[in-house]
Amino acid sequence: MTDPFASNIESLSKRLPPRLLAPRVGIVCGSGLSNLAESLRDVVLVPYSDLEGFGRSTVPGHKSTLAFGLVGDGEGVPVVAMLGRFHPYEGHSLSTVTYPIRFMAHLGVKDLIITNAAGALNPSLAVGTIVVIHDHIALPLMTGLNPLLGPPTSAKHERFVPLSSAYSRPLRLAAFRTAHALQLSSDSLAEGTYAWVSGPTYETPAEGRFLRAAGADVVGMSTVPEVVAARDEGLNVLVLSLVTNKVVIPDGYRSIKEEVEAELIGRPIERPQTPTVSHEEVLIVGKQKAGVMKDLVAGIIASLRNA
Repeated sequence: MTDPFASNIESLSKRLPPRLLAPRVGIVCGSGLSNLAESLRDVVLVPYSDLEGFGRSTVPGHKSTLAFGLVGDGEGVPVVAMLGRFHPYEGHSLSTVTYPIRFMAHLGVKDLIITNAAGALNPSLAVGTIVVIHDHIALPLMTGLNPLLGPPTSAKHERFVPLSSAYSRPLRLAAFRTAHALQLSSDSLAEGTYAWVSGPTYETPAEGRFLRAAGADVVGMSTVPEVVAARDEGLNVLVLSLVTNKVVIPDGYRSIKEEVEAELIGRPIERPQTPTVSHEEVLIVGKQKAGVMKDLVAGIIASLRNA
């Protein structure tokens, strides 16, 4: 069997200095968070179109480029960042969605930091909170949309991949220690469970209630396939979810029956507007918190230098 990564590694070897060709940390940048690459120095950008197996991101706020560079003082930590990810709702297969993660593993990445924009299911989470994910609920995985379906990706990989410890405790400790070092307020970071839904529709109120009742704190349309592939490849994983909106979960429903009855007796009717969520809102909050996310990720990576 031919190595699906060999041609890309050969191509990169002609464009990158040896140290950048062997990154220690991989980063996946979520919606509106591609500025994370600004924390890198000696940056070399490689468009996805120059690499076999890479798709093209079509979602606003996502680029289609790999950024190689160093983080931290001195020699720094070599890093590769995905400036734009792939989602199944764009029409990408799960093999395409997860290919960059497997490619990072073949480059030598050991630790993977995944960021995303997410909606808050937990009412205690304010917009702008960064949630350090400690677990996930993934209905698509449980009902047939799993990146490990089919033949094993490698004879070296387990057939049945455990996910009970998918989210690295040492990396989560590094996140909170870095937040303290940056003097971020205590409520800037929280811990929680991420619910993966396929999208591209936002949740109905009933779906939001269901996910909240199941124990999810935030919800989004990405990340879990990448986590699964990363664990299949033996990578340590940290997920940081930036709360960009509140999921619309009203306490109850307006009764249309009562509204019509009120009309019939001539009683004034208040018709409050139903709140909605938009991708523009997601990008705005991502931009507002871009600096904090950049500093947090850079600090976490710098702390791994001697790990």
